[in-house]
Amino acid sequence: MKMNPVIFREYDIRGVFDVEFDLVFAELLGRALVSFIAKQSHKQNPTISIGHDARTSSPQIVEALSSGIRSSGGNVVLLGLVTTPVCYYSTFHIKDLDGAFMVTGSHNPPEYNGFKISVGKSTIFGADIQALKTIIDNKDFLQGKGSESHYDIFTPYVSRYKEEFGDLKRMPVTLDCGNGAAGSIVRRLYEAVGLAPDILFEEPDGNFPNHHPDPTVDENLVDLKKAVIENKSLVGIGFDGDADRIGVVDHTGRTILGDDLMALCSQDILKSLPGSKIIGDVKCSDRLFDYVAKHGGEPIMWKTGHSLIKNKIKVEKAPFGGELSGHIFFADRNYGYDDALYAGLRVIEILHNTGKTIDELLSDLPKAYNTPEIRIDTTEEKKHLAVNALKEKYSTPSEEHSTNLIDGVRVSFQNGWALARVSNTQPVLVLRFEADSEDNLAKIQKSVEDVVLPALD
Repeated sequence: MKMNPVIFREYDIRGVFDVEFDLVFAELLGRALVSFIAKQSHKQNPTISIGHDARTSSPQIVEALSSGIRSSGGNVVLLGLVTTPVCYYSTFHIKDLDGAFMVTGSHNPPEYNGFKISVGKSTIFGADIQALKTIIDNKDFLQGKGSESHYDIFTPYVSRYKEEFGDLKRMPVTLDCGNGAAGSIVRRLYEAVGLAPDILFEEPDGNFPNHHPDPTVDENLVDLKKAVIENKSLVGIGFDGDADRIGVVDHTGRTILGDDLMALCSQDILKSLPGSKIIGDVKCSDRLFDYVAKHGGEPIMWKTGHSLIKNKIKVEKAPFGGELSGHIFFADRNYGYDDALYAGLRVIEILHNTGKTIDELLSDLPKAYNTPEIRIDTTEEKKHLAVNALKEKYSTPSEEHSTNLIDGVRVSFQNGWALARVSNTQPVLVLRFEADSEDNLAKIQKSVEDVVLPALD
Protein backbone atom coordinates (compact mmCIF):
# COMPACT_ATOMS: atom_id res chain seq x y z
CA MET A 1 0.00 0.00 0.00
CA LYS A 2 1.14 3.53 -0.80
CA MET A 3 0.16 6.06 1.87
CA ASN A 4 2.31 9.17 2.22
CA PRO A 5 1.21 10.89 5.46
CA VAL A 6 1.24 14.30 3.72
CA ILE A 7 -1.96 13.38 1.87
CA PHE A 8 -3.91 13.79 5.12
CA ARG A 9 -4.52 17.54 4.88
CA GLU A 10 -6.53 19.93 7.01
CA TYR A 11 -9.66 19.87 4.84
CA ASP A 12 -9.39 16.72 2.75
CA ILE A 13 -7.14 13.85 1.64
CA ARG A 14 -5.22 14.59 -1.55
CA GLY A 15 -2.03 13.69 -3.40
CA VAL A 16 -0.49 12.32 -6.58
CA PHE A 17 -2.29 9.12 -7.49
CA ASP A 18 -0.13 5.97 -7.60
CA VAL A 19 2.77 7.90 -6.07
CA GLU A 20 1.44 9.17 -2.73
CA PHE A 21 -1.55 6.83 -2.52
CA ASP A 22 -2.89 3.88 -4.49
CA LEU A 23 -5.98 1.71 -4.94
CA VAL A 24 -5.18 -0.39 -1.88
CA PHE A 25 -5.21 2.80 0.19
CA ALA A 26 -8.53 3.84 -1.36
CA GLU A 27 -10.07 0.51 -0.39
CA LEU A 28 -8.82 0.82 3.19
CA LEU A 29 -10.05 4.42 3.38
CA GLY A 30 -13.54 3.20 2.47
CA ARG A 31 -13.32 0.67 5.29
CA ALA A 32 -12.01 3.35 7.67
CA LEU A 33 -15.01 5.63 7.06
CA VAL A 34 -17.39 2.77 7.91
CA SER A 35 -15.52 2.28 11.21
CA PHE A 36 -15.50 6.03 11.88
CA ILE A 37 -19.25 6.36 11.33
CA ALA A 38 -19.91 3.27 13.45
CA LYS A 39 -17.89 4.75 16.33
CA GLN A 40 -19.80 8.04 16.09
CA SER A 41 -23.34 6.80 15.53
CA HIS A 42 -23.16 3.12 16.54
CA LYS A 43 -24.57 2.32 13.11
CA GLN A 44 -22.88 -0.86 11.86
CA ASN A 45 -24.10 -0.78 8.26
CA PRO A 46 -23.97 2.88 7.12
CA THR A 47 -25.03 4.02 3.68
CA ILE A 48 -22.44 6.16 1.89
CA SER A 49 -22.72 7.92 -1.47
CA ILE A 50 -19.75 8.24 -3.83
CA GLY A 51 -19.35 10.84 -6.56
CA HIS A 52 -16.31 11.52 -8.72
CA ASP A 53 -14.80 14.19 -10.96
CA ALA A 54 -13.50 13.91 -14.52
CA ARG A 55 -9.94 12.76 -13.73
CA THR A 56 -8.82 9.63 -15.53
CA SER A 57 -7.97 7.90 -12.24
CA SER A 58 -11.34 8.63 -10.60
CA PRO A 59 -13.43 5.63 -11.80
CA GLN A 60 -10.92 3.04 -10.54
CA ILE A 61 -10.60 4.85 -7.21
CA VAL A 62 -14.39 4.80 -6.86
CA GLU A 63 -14.38 1.06 -7.51
CA ALA A 64 -11.77 0.50 -4.78
CA LEU A 65 -13.61 2.75 -2.31
CA SER A 66 -16.87 0.93 -2.92
CA SER A 67 -15.21 -2.45 -2.45
CA GLY A 68 -13.76 -1.31 0.88
CA ILE A 69 -17.04 0.10 2.16
CA ARG A 70 -18.98 -3.04 1.22
CA SER A 71 -16.40 -5.41 2.72
CA SER A 72 -16.96 -3.62 6.04
CA GLY A 73 -20.74 -3.97 5.79
CA GLY A 74 -21.51 -0.53 4.41
CA ASN A 75 -23.92 0.16 1.58
CA VAL A 76 -22.81 2.24 -1.40
CA VAL A 77 -24.84 4.66 -3.51
CA LEU A 78 -22.96 5.50 -6.72
CA LEU A 79 -23.65 8.99 -8.10
CA GLY A 80 -21.30 8.84 -11.09
CA LEU A 81 -19.52 11.87 -12.57
CA VAL A 82 -20.78 14.86 -10.59
CA THR A 83 -19.56 18.11 -9.07
CA THR A 84 -18.48 18.15 -5.43
CA PRO A 85 -21.51 20.29 -4.47
CA VAL A 86 -23.85 17.77 -6.09
CA CYS A 87 -22.21 15.09 -3.96
CA TYR A 88 -22.79 17.30 -0.89
CA TYR A 89 -26.42 17.71 -2.01
CA SER A 90 -26.88 13.95 -1.92
CA THR A 91 -26.39 14.02 1.88
CA PHE A 92 -29.38 16.36 2.18
CA HIS A 93 -31.58 14.69 -0.42
CA ILE A 94 -31.10 10.93 -0.15
CA LYS A 95 -32.94 9.55 2.84
CA ASP A 96 -30.91 7.80 5.55
CA LEU A 97 -27.55 8.63 3.97
CA ASP A 98 -24.81 8.50 6.61
CA GLY A 99 -21.95 10.06 4.67
CA ALA A 100 -20.33 10.68 1.32
CA PHE A 101 -17.06 10.46 -0.57
CA MET A 102 -16.28 12.85 -3.39
CA VAL A 103 -13.30 11.56 -5.37
CA THR A 104 -11.63 14.68 -6.72
CA GLY A 105 -8.30 16.41 -7.16
CA SER A 106 -10.16 19.74 -7.12
CA HIS A 107 -8.05 22.37 -8.95
CA ASN A 108 -4.79 20.41 -8.78
CA PRO A 109 -2.96 19.14 -11.91
CA PRO A 110 -4.26 15.98 -13.67
CA GLU A 111 -1.96 13.55 -11.85
CA TYR A 112 -3.54 14.46 -8.50
CA ASN A 113 -6.65 12.97 -6.96
CA GLY A 114 -8.17 12.77 -3.53
CA PHE A 115 -11.20 12.61 -1.27
CA LYS A 116 -13.59 15.19 0.18
CA ILE A 117 -15.47 13.39 2.92
CA SER A 118 -18.83 14.01 4.56
CA VAL A 119 -20.21 12.43 7.70
CA GLY A 120 -23.89 13.11 8.01
CA LYS A 121 -24.46 16.45 6.29
CA SER A 122 -21.09 17.97 7.22
CA THR A 123 -17.65 17.70 5.65
CA ILE A 124 -15.01 16.54 8.09
CA PHE A 125 -11.66 18.27 8.67
CA GLY A 126 -8.72 18.47 11.06
CA ALA A 127 -8.72 15.83 13.79
CA ASP A 128 -11.46 13.79 12.11
CA ILE A 129 -9.34 13.34 8.98
CA GLN A 130 -6.40 12.27 11.14
CA ALA A 131 -8.73 9.80 12.89
CA LEU A 132 -9.22 8.00 9.57
CA LYS A 133 -5.45 7.60 9.28
CA THR A 134 -5.33 6.14 12.80
CA ILE A 135 -8.05 3.61 11.91
CA ILE A 136 -6.05 2.53 8.84
CA ASP A 137 -2.80 2.33 10.82
CA ASN A 138 -4.47 0.16 13.47
CA LYS A 139 -6.43 -1.92 10.93
CA ASP A 140 -9.50 -1.15 13.02
CA PHE A 141 -12.01 -2.40 10.47
CA LEU A 142 -15.44 -4.01 10.61
CA GLN A 143 -16.45 -7.10 8.62
CA GLY A 144 -19.59 -7.45 6.55
CA LYS A 145 -21.14 -7.65 3.13
CA GLY A 146 -22.80 -4.48 1.93
CA SER A 147 -24.72 -3.54 -1.22
CA GLU A 148 -24.08 -1.23 -4.16
CA SER A 149 -26.69 0.77 -6.12
CA HIS A 150 -26.83 3.68 -8.55
CA TYR A 151 -28.77 6.92 -8.02
CA ASP A 152 -29.77 9.70 -10.43
CA ILE A 153 -28.96 12.75 -8.28
CA PHE A 154 -29.09 15.27 -11.15
CA THR A 155 -32.87 15.15 -11.60
CA PRO A 156 -33.78 16.24 -8.04
CA TYR A 157 -30.85 18.69 -7.99
CA VAL A 158 -32.07 20.51 -11.09
CA SER A 159 -35.68 20.38 -9.91
CA ARG A 160 -34.69 21.90 -6.56
CA TYR A 161 -33.14 24.99 -8.18
CA LYS A 162 -35.73 25.31 -10.93
CA GLU A 163 -38.21 25.74 -8.07
CA GLU A 164 -36.03 28.33 -6.33
CA PHE A 165 -35.09 30.52 -9.30
CA GLY A 166 -38.11 30.08 -11.57
CA ASP A 167 -37.45 31.64 -14.95
CA LEU A 168 -34.66 34.20 -15.23
CA LYS A 169 -34.96 36.28 -18.37
CA ARG A 170 -32.49 35.35 -21.06
CA MET A 171 -29.50 37.42 -20.08
CA PRO A 172 -26.29 36.97 -22.09
CA VAL A 173 -24.05 34.81 -19.89
CA THR A 174 -20.78 33.03 -20.69
CA LEU A 175 -19.51 30.07 -18.68
CA ASP A 176 -16.12 28.33 -18.61
CA CYS A 177 -16.14 24.76 -17.29
CA GLY A 178 -12.40 24.26 -17.88
CA ASN A 179 -13.19 20.64 -18.92
CA GLY A 180 -13.99 19.93 -15.27
CA ALA A 181 -16.98 18.30 -13.61
CA ALA A 182 -19.19 21.38 -14.07
CA GLY A 183 -19.74 20.31 -17.67
CA SER A 184 -21.68 17.27 -16.48
CA ILE A 185 -24.66 19.37 -15.32
CA VAL A 186 -24.29 23.13 -15.82
CA ARG A 187 -26.09 23.37 -19.19
CA ARG A 188 -29.05 21.35 -17.91
CA LEU A 189 -29.24 23.41 -14.71
CA TYR A 190 -28.92 26.85 -16.29
CA GLU A 191 -31.32 26.07 -19.13
CA ALA A 192 -33.85 24.81 -16.56
CA VAL A 193 -34.06 28.32 -15.07
CA GLY A 194 -34.51 29.99 -18.47
CA LEU A 195 -30.93 30.84 -19.42
CA ALA A 196 -29.16 30.01 -22.67
CA PRO A 197 -25.50 30.35 -21.72
CA ASP A 198 -22.54 30.24 -24.05
CA ILE A 199 -20.30 27.54 -22.57
CA LEU A 200 -16.56 27.12 -23.05
CA PHE A 201 -14.76 23.79 -22.60
CA GLU A 202 -17.92 21.99 -21.50
CA GLU A 203 -16.81 18.40 -22.13
CA PRO A 204 -15.34 16.86 -18.94
CA ASP A 205 -11.76 15.78 -19.66
CA GLY A 206 -9.42 14.87 -16.84
CA ASN A 207 -6.40 15.97 -18.88
CA PHE A 208 -7.72 19.57 -18.91
CA PRO A 209 -6.53 20.22 -22.49
CA ASN A 210 -7.52 23.89 -22.75
CA HIS A 211 -6.37 25.46 -19.49
CA HIS A 212 -5.83 24.57 -15.86
CA PRO A 213 -9.21 24.42 -14.02
CA ASP A 214 -8.55 27.14 -11.44
CA PRO A 215 -10.62 30.28 -12.12
CA THR A 216 -8.95 32.27 -9.34
CA VAL A 217 -5.75 32.53 -11.43
CA ASP A 218 -6.06 35.29 -14.00
CA GLU A 219 -4.18 33.47 -16.76
CA ASN A 220 -6.87 30.76 -16.67
CA LEU A 221 -9.56 33.36 -17.42
CA VAL A 222 -8.11 34.60 -20.72
CA ASP A 223 -10.57 32.64 -22.89
CA LEU A 224 -13.52 33.58 -20.69
CA LYS A 225 -12.69 37.29 -20.78
CA LYS A 226 -12.36 37.22 -24.55
CA ALA A 227 -15.66 35.37 -24.96
CA VAL A 228 -17.51 37.73 -22.60
CA ILE A 229 -16.52 40.72 -24.71
CA GLU A 230 -17.24 38.95 -28.03
CA ASN A 231 -20.64 37.69 -26.79
CA LYS A 232 -21.50 41.02 -25.11
CA SER A 233 -22.27 39.03 -21.95
CA LEU A 234 -23.28 40.75 -18.73
CA VAL A 235 -21.13 38.34 -16.75
CA GLY A 236 -18.64 35.53 -17.24
CA ILE A 237 -18.40 32.68 -14.74
CA GLY A 238 -15.61 30.14 -14.43
CA PHE A 239 -15.57 26.93 -12.39
CA ASP A 240 -12.71 24.93 -10.92
CA GLY A 241 -12.19 21.20 -11.51
CA ASP A 242 -14.92 20.03 -9.13
CA ALA A 243 -17.07 23.20 -9.28
CA ASP A 244 -16.97 24.25 -5.66
CA ARG A 245 -14.95 27.40 -6.47
CA ILE A 246 -16.12 30.25 -8.68
CA GLY A 247 -14.33 32.92 -10.71
CA VAL A 248 -16.22 35.91 -12.10
CA VAL A 249 -15.49 38.56 -14.73
CA ASP A 250 -17.76 41.52 -15.43
CA HIS A 251 -19.14 42.69 -18.77
CA THR A 252 -15.88 44.51 -19.58
CA GLY A 253 -13.77 41.40 -18.94
CA ARG A 254 -12.47 42.68 -15.59
CA THR A 255 -11.75 40.04 -12.96
CA ILE A 256 -13.93 40.32 -9.85
CA LEU A 257 -11.88 39.14 -6.89
CA GLY A 258 -13.47 36.73 -4.43
CA ASP A 259 -13.89 39.33 -1.69
CA ASP A 260 -15.46 41.84 -4.10
CA LEU A 261 -17.86 39.09 -5.19
CA MET A 262 -18.70 38.54 -1.53
CA ALA A 263 -19.43 42.26 -1.14
CA LEU A 264 -21.83 42.05 -4.09
CA CYS A 265 -23.69 39.07 -2.61
CA SER A 266 -23.71 40.33 0.98
CA GLN A 267 -25.25 43.62 -0.14
CA ASP A 268 -28.15 41.69 -1.65
CA ILE A 269 -28.57 39.38 1.36
CA LEU A 270 -28.52 42.22 3.89
CA LYS A 271 -31.46 43.88 2.12
CA SER A 272 -33.68 40.96 3.11
CA LEU A 273 -31.84 39.90 6.28
CA PRO A 274 -30.59 43.14 7.89
CA GLY A 275 -28.17 42.80 10.76
CA SER A 276 -26.99 39.34 9.69
CA LYS A 277 -23.54 37.96 10.34
CA ILE A 278 -21.33 37.65 7.26
CA ILE A 279 -18.21 35.44 7.44
CA GLY A 280 -15.02 36.13 5.49
CA ASP A 281 -11.61 34.49 5.68
CA VAL A 282 -8.41 36.27 6.74
CA LYS A 283 -7.32 36.72 3.13
CA CYS A 284 -10.30 38.99 2.41
CA SER A 285 -9.93 42.75 2.16
CA ASP A 286 -10.58 45.14 5.04
CA ARG A 287 -12.85 46.84 2.50
CA LEU A 288 -15.16 43.80 2.58
CA PHE A 289 -15.57 43.84 6.35
CA ASP A 290 -16.09 47.63 6.35
CA TYR A 291 -18.58 47.27 3.49
CA VAL A 292 -20.63 44.64 5.34
CA ALA A 293 -20.80 46.89 8.42
CA LYS A 294 -21.76 49.89 6.26
CA HIS A 295 -24.65 47.89 4.79
CA GLY A 296 -25.95 46.91 8.22
CA GLY A 297 -24.32 43.51 8.66
CA GLU A 298 -22.03 42.08 11.31
CA PRO A 299 -18.71 41.12 9.68
CA ILE A 300 -16.73 38.21 11.15
CA MET A 301 -13.19 37.38 10.08
CA TRP A 302 -12.34 33.68 10.33
CA LYS A 303 -9.67 31.14 9.48
CA THR A 304 -8.99 30.17 5.87
CA GLY A 305 -10.30 26.77 4.72
CA HIS A 306 -13.59 25.76 3.10
CA SER A 307 -14.48 23.32 5.88
CA LEU A 308 -13.62 25.88 8.56
CA ILE A 309 -15.70 28.65 6.98
CA LYS A 310 -18.58 26.24 6.41
CA ASN A 311 -18.51 25.21 10.06
CA LYS A 312 -18.27 28.83 11.25
CA ILE A 313 -21.35 29.73 9.20
CA LYS A 314 -23.23 26.93 10.93
CA VAL A 315 -22.01 27.91 14.43
CA GLU A 316 -22.80 31.62 13.93
CA LYS A 317 -26.09 30.90 12.08
CA ALA A 318 -24.85 33.25 9.36
CA PRO A 319 -26.72 33.38 6.03
CA PHE A 320 -23.58 33.90 3.96
CA GLY A 321 -19.81 33.66 3.91
CA GLY A 322 -16.87 32.97 1.70
CA GLU A 323 -13.18 33.00 0.95
CA LEU A 324 -10.96 35.03 -1.33
CA SER A 325 -10.22 31.73 -3.11
CA GLY A 326 -13.74 31.60 -4.57
CA HIS A 327 -15.44 29.22 -2.11
CA ILE A 328 -18.81 30.97 -1.65
CA PHE A 329 -21.39 29.71 0.87
CA PHE A 330 -25.09 30.57 0.88
CA ALA A 331 -27.11 29.42 3.89
CA ASP A 332 -30.06 31.80 3.54
CA ARG A 333 -31.85 29.81 0.83
CA ASN A 334 -29.35 27.02 0.32
CA TYR A 335 -27.54 24.47 2.52
CA GLY A 336 -24.48 26.44 3.58
CA TYR A 337 -21.93 24.58 1.44
CA ASP A 338 -19.85 25.89 -1.46
CA ASP A 339 -21.57 25.33 -4.80
CA ALA A 340 -20.09 27.45 -7.60
CA LEU A 341 -22.94 26.68 -10.03
CA TYR A 342 -25.45 27.87 -7.44
CA ALA A 343 -23.34 30.94 -6.61
CA GLY A 344 -23.29 31.77 -10.30
CA LEU A 345 -27.09 31.67 -10.40
CA ARG A 346 -27.28 33.98 -7.39
CA VAL A 347 -25.02 36.50 -9.15
CA ILE A 348 -27.11 36.28 -12.32
CA GLU A 349 -30.27 36.71 -10.24
CA ILE A 350 -28.87 39.90 -8.67
CA LEU A 351 -28.07 41.32 -12.11
CA HIS A 352 -31.50 40.22 -13.34
CA ASN A 353 -33.41 41.79 -10.46
CA THR A 354 -31.50 45.08 -10.30
CA GLY A 355 -30.88 45.69 -14.00
CA LYS A 356 -27.42 46.95 -13.03
CA THR A 357 -23.91 45.87 -13.92
CA ILE A 358 -21.49 44.53 -11.30
CA ASP A 359 -19.53 47.79 -11.51
CA GLU A 360 -22.67 49.82 -10.80
CA LEU A 361 -23.67 47.59 -7.89
CA LEU A 362 -20.22 47.97 -6.30
CA SER A 363 -19.90 51.70 -6.96
CA ASP A 364 -19.71 52.42 -3.20
CA LEU A 365 -16.93 49.88 -2.60
CA PRO A 366 -13.70 51.89 -2.22
CA LYS A 367 -11.01 51.36 -4.83
CA ALA A 368 -7.92 49.56 -3.62
CA TYR A 369 -4.51 48.50 -4.83
CA ASN A 370 -3.60 44.95 -3.93
CA THR A 371 -1.39 42.01 -4.67
CA PRO A 372 -2.68 38.59 -5.60
CA GLU A 373 -1.99 35.81 -3.15
CA ILE A 374 1.82 35.50 -3.03
CA ARG A 375 2.92 31.92 -2.38
CA ILE A 376 6.56 31.39 -1.42
CA ASP A 377 7.91 27.83 -1.51
CA THR A 378 10.04 27.11 1.55
CA THR A 379 10.32 24.43 4.27
CA GLU A 380 7.91 23.45 7.03
CA GLU A 381 10.30 24.91 9.61
CA LYS A 382 11.06 28.17 7.83
CA LYS A 383 7.43 29.02 7.03
CA HIS A 384 6.68 29.02 10.77
CA LEU A 385 9.85 31.00 11.56
CA ALA A 386 8.74 33.71 9.14
CA VAL A 387 5.27 34.04 10.67
CA ASN A 388 6.69 34.03 14.19
CA ALA A 389 9.09 36.84 13.28
CA LEU A 390 6.15 38.94 12.11
CA LYS A 391 4.17 38.11 15.26
CA GLU A 392 7.08 39.33 17.38
CA LYS A 393 7.14 42.68 15.58
CA TYR A 394 3.40 43.37 15.39
CA SER A 395 1.78 41.44 18.27
CA THR A 396 1.53 44.56 20.45
CA PRO A 397 -1.22 46.91 19.14
CA SER A 398 -0.38 50.58 18.62
CA GLU A 399 -1.91 53.72 17.16
CA GLU A 400 -0.31 52.82 13.84
CA HIS A 401 -1.61 49.26 13.54
CA SER A 402 -3.87 46.52 14.91
CA THR A 403 -3.12 42.80 14.68
CA ASN A 404 -5.29 39.73 14.22
CA LEU A 405 -3.65 36.37 15.02
CA ILE A 406 -6.62 34.11 14.29
CA ASP A 407 -4.86 32.50 11.29
CA GLY A 408 -1.29 33.63 10.78
CA VAL A 409 -0.59 37.35 11.24
CA ARG A 410 -2.93 39.96 9.80
CA VAL A 411 -1.81 43.56 10.38
CA SER A 412 -4.17 46.45 9.60
CA PHE A 413 -2.63 49.90 9.12
CA GLN A 414 -4.40 53.23 8.62
CA ASN A 415 -3.98 53.00 4.86
CA GLY A 416 -3.96 49.26 4.18
CA TRP A 417 -3.23 45.79 5.52
CA ALA A 418 -0.92 42.80 5.24
CA LEU A 419 -1.30 39.07 5.81
CA ALA A 420 1.26 36.32 6.37
CA ARG A 421 0.12 32.78 7.07
CA VAL A 422 1.43 29.27 6.62
CA SER A 423 -0.29 26.94 4.19
CA ASN A 424 -2.12 24.11 5.95
CA THR A 425 -1.31 21.71 3.14
CA GLN A 426 2.15 22.57 1.76
CA PRO A 427 5.57 23.95 2.80
CA VAL A 428 4.47 27.37 1.59
CA LEU A 429 4.29 30.86 3.12
CA VAL A 430 1.30 32.88 1.90
CA LEU A 431 1.41 36.69 1.76
CA ARG A 432 -1.15 39.26 0.64
CA PHE A 433 -1.12 43.06 0.71
CA GLU A 434 -3.60 45.85 0.05
CA ALA A 435 -3.55 49.65 0.38
CA ASP A 436 -5.32 52.82 -0.73
CA SER A 437 -2.52 53.82 -3.16
CA GLU A 438 0.30 52.19 -5.05
CA ASP A 439 2.88 54.01 -2.90
CA ASN A 440 1.30 52.81 0.34
CA LEU A 441 1.01 49.29 -1.07
CA ALA A 442 4.74 49.26 -1.79
CA LYS A 443 5.55 50.61 1.69
CA ILE A 444 3.38 48.03 3.50
CA GLN A 445 4.70 45.18 1.40
CA LYS A 446 8.32 46.21 2.02
CA SER A 447 7.78 46.61 5.79
CA VAL A 448 6.48 43.04 6.04
CA GLU A 449 8.87 41.41 3.59
CA ASP A 450 11.82 43.00 5.41
CA VAL A 451 10.74 40.93 8.43
CA VAL A 452 9.68 37.60 6.89
CA LEU A 453 12.13 37.14 3.99
CA PRO A 454 15.28 36.97 6.15
CA ALA A 455 13.63 34.13 8.08
CA LEU A 456 13.32 32.17 4.82
CA ASP A 457 17.02 32.40 3.91
